Amino acid sequence: MATKVGVALLALAGALVNADAVYTKNSPVLQVTAKTYDSLIAQSNYSSIVEFYAPWCGHCQNLKPAYEKAAKNLDGLAKVAAINCDDDSNKPFCGQMGVQGFPTLKIVKPGNKRGRPMVEDYQGPRTAKAIVDAVIDKIPNHVKKLQDSTIDNWLADTATSTKAILFTEKGTTSALIRALAIEFLGSVSVGQIRSKEQTSVDKFGVSDFPSIVVIPGDGSPHTVYSADMKRQPLIDLLSKFASPNPDPAPGKAKATKAKDQKKAASASSSFSKASEAHKSSDLDDELGAKTIVLDEDTPTESPLPIVDDQKPAVMPEIPAIPILASVEELNEAALGPKKGTCILVLLPAGSEVNVAEEASEALIHFANIADKHTRRRDNTFPFYGVSADNEQAKVIRADLGLQDDSKLEIIAVNNKRGWWRHFKGDPSSFPNIENFIDAIKLGDGQPEKLPTAFGGKENEAPAPEPEAEPEIAEDSPTDETVADPEPELEPEPEPEHDEL
Repeated sequence: MATKVGVALLALAGALVNADAVYTKNSPVLQVTAKTYDSLIAQSNYSSIVEFYAPWCGHCQNLKPAYEKAAKNLDGLAKVAAINCDDDSNKPFCGQMGVQGFPTLKIVKPGNKRGRPMVEDYQGPRTAKAIVDAVIDKIPNHVKKLQDSTIDNWLADTATSTKAILFTEKGTTSALIRALAIEFLGSVSVGQIRSKEQTSVDKFGVSDFPSIVVIPGDGSPHTVYSADMKRQPLIDLLSKFASPNPDPAPGKAKATKAKDQKKAASASSSFSKASEAHKSSDLDDELGAKTIVLDEDTPTESPLPIVDDQKPAVMPEIPAIPILASVEELNEAALGPKKGTCILVLLPAGSEVNVAEEASEALIHFANIADKHTRRRDNTFPFYGVSADNEQAKVIRADLGLQDDSKLEIIAVNNKRGWWRHFKGDPSSFPNIENFIDAIKLGDGQPEKLPTAFGGKENEAPAPEPEAEPEIAEDSPTDETVADPEPELEPEPEPEHDEL
């Protein structure tokens, strides 16, 4: 009975997650499809970061706040995009891009040939600041470093008639000036010169730093600008002399060859199978944080958009935690007088038929944690789901003063020592649940005393509560322990790159 209920709960869990795309039309994240990837990303003069996601993926939902913060901070500097790999029309492309887990993040940087960008996996922290810093590092640099000895030859170059020079006290080339050069690539040549190059400073009459000097191509006098050094005012300034040219106009789609169609169909089939297996487990926490396809030290060219088929790996199914449906099962597993620590997930009424979303997510999180400890061969206490139809569950709720059976409750119980703990965090948050488990294992916090007749039985005199659980091997949290940091707890990154 327990096994059947557990399988049913996990089977229904994926269907309850929002089936719509993670990002709305008003999101700062650019929506990309297999058809628009070429024109919006591959052909772009800008660097991009692309998230390959599935709407049912819990880690993708957790990444959303940080990813949208990154998109806001990179606005005008680089593209932050996402593609829904659960959409049938996108599955072949996701398979061809070697997507093996969700979310997968790839940084796409323009290559030497138009439309053949370099693609590498992003494997850094899933925080807005880390993502922004990684993408900033990949922004192409079309800004020419100038000196008094080289500026005349650069000005004489007729490749572009209009020139713009940043006079600055800094030696580094900022993300903003690099983005400005991209915005006017082919129409305005952009250079940068230090304030110590006195001959050039005097020649153009620059007195404030930073300043932009624009030399028109028609021979008219140059303009010195030192007002608002932000992106839009600078674009407005250069637009008076030349037209922006950030991205090429989209061309006609090439006819797909029969061979490529066959590859696409094969990739779509393989990816769909892997995706379904992945969906059944709602992602292993390690795969949610670390998906490996390309060696990050050896970027490769992007497909346009068909490449050799790379079959996604099939994700192993994660065993469900036991569901205790009868009084006998619950007493045997958790409520005996000599039973040690265990976690009880008290499911809401009717959950076997129509699983509440938070209940299904909590069960999946506990299954992931149990599976991880099993694979690592370390010890942890058992986790059980308890059916709302179990009469003993109602007794537990009443004894501990918990909410009625219309609500999900999570508790830790140690009948042998006579204590219990109440989980009061967000049950849909993996880090919150794992922190609750870690606190119990490390003896953090003060447990509450169990009622004398807890569960309808007289308890023996409890043994003294130790500082930590001696029968459990301490498992200090590591990078592997936490799947995805709570992005909503991350401070809002300052738009530090929107300056010269």
